[in-house]
Amino acid sequence: MEIHGVAIFRRRDLLKVTAAGAALSLVSLTARVAIAAGIPKVKIGIIGSGRVGSALGGVWAKAGNQVMFSSRNLDNDKKLASEVGPNARAGTPQEAAAFGQVILFAVPYRAFPELIKSLGDSIKGKVVINASNPFPQRDGEIASEARAKGAGIFDAQLLAGAHVVRAFNAVGAPLMASAHEDPGKIGMPIAGDDENAIAVASRLVREIGFEPVLVGGLEMGKYLMPGTPLAGEHTPAEIRSIAAGLPH
Repeated sequence: MEIHGVAIFRRRDLLKVTAAGAALSLVSLTARVAIAAGIPKVKIGIIGSGRVGSALGGVWAKAGNQVMFSSRNLDNDKKLASEVGPNARAGTPQEAAAFGQVILFAVPYRAFPELIKSLGDSIKGKVVINASNPFPQRDGEIASEARAKGAGIFDAQLLAGAHVVRAFNAVGAPLMASAHEDPGKIGMPIAGDDENAIAVASRLVREIGFEPVLVGGLEMGKYLMPGTPLAGEHTPAEIRSIAAGLPH
């Protein structure tokens, strides 16, 4: 089965990938990519190429995916792409949304209304990983609304038509850039409602070097941000234990 050209896996396939994770944690990123050659690489549109977007996009590109960086500064994105290597390129947010089979958002929450309007239908039907967090003191009313409804539920309304997964919301960008050097030890809580989108996101989380831990549907997305019990560095077992004690 596919979502916009991305080969995806049902739960039984995801369990196989999970079982393989322990063995893969003992070898280098390059070797892990070779072992996982049967899992197709994807085109990833990065919208927001600051510290988070550049860290994630850099590792994904080096793992063999095709990445397009985008932001309000195309010259900076071109420089970043040249530093990352041949699997990276630069474009506008509109071009990145059209390019990507998977879209990563890593932008200030206040940017979403205008940004989503400018993207038109280009994210519909695609897997969207939202690493953005709503901070009322920075982002204003939209962030307050997102926190009141819950960030995951609000994401689904904001990014209507996309298959949304929240991930990469509450660990630092330096760790995102380096976790693949010693993979599998740190858990990454993720939340989503679409099983196939979760499978795609989980594979990409593993390529970054984290072990994905599904904490629930998008209603649990309210806990995937700084200041919550799931924020910071935790082992996969610790994340499961913390999540089990959180009210839904």
